Amino acid sequence: MKLLIFLLYALAVSAVMARRGFWSPTTARIKASGRPIKRVLVVGATGGTGRELVTQALERGYEVTAFVRDPGKLTLTHPRLKIVCGDVLDESSLTAAISDQDAVVSALGHRRLFVPSRVQSEGTRNVLRAMEAHGVRRFVCETSLGLGNSVGRMGLLGTFFVLPVILLIYFWDKSRQEQMIAASPLEWVVVRPGVLTNGAKRGVYRHGHNVGSYIWPARSGRADVADFMLNQLTDDQYLQTAPGVVW
Repeated sequence: MKLLIFLLYALAVSAVMARRGFWSPTTARIKASGRPIKRVLVVGATGGTGRELVTQALERGYEVTAFVRDPGKLTLTHPRLKIVCGDVLDESSLTAAISDQDAVVSALGHRRLFVPSRVQSEGTRNVLRAMEAHGVRRFVCETSLGLGNSVGRMGLLGTFFVLPVILLIYFWDKSRQEQMIAASPLEWVVVRPGVLTNGAKRGVYRHGHNVGSYIWPARSGRADVADFMLNQLTDDQYLQTAPGVVW
């Protein structure tokens, strides 16, 4: 009986995340402005994916601004790297960082999984407002499989244990984050990886609207997720949609 109750609870959680997350179309919904992108702001630059975004963006030749709360957590130095200290919940510090950018990539997150938070949703709202105010068009944001029409694609373990037991509060805010992005008129792409892992970039991964698995764990390397996210700065295939990316 207890197992049945838990399974029903897990299914109810998935139903809620399906309803609250963004239901992505399968084709781009707008045409790109065609503006060249040379300067990129990375939000969440001290996290696992964020560090990869900074490193790989520099390797691609971009001028990179890393937006961080604690600059001591990012020890990387480079002639084309600028580190800006600020808080995504402080609109004024974001506005100053975004004003001269061509695009923003976000790997915003936090480690307090069991504490109610609006860091991802409110922070993203502030980013979008600042971008619109300064005419910055391209926004690429990392969320996760398990939201909207990707519900269930984390695999059985993710769907019936990880999400309802460990990530429920965290995903609740991610669902708000996706809805805020979906309402934006900008050239945005929501990137949904599976369970994130570390390690060297493979350069080979699957992406699209039907990736992941309803049975097996869906995994994504942070380095490859960053690679895919940076591709979206110049690739218009997924504009205003939410592709998944997994190994």
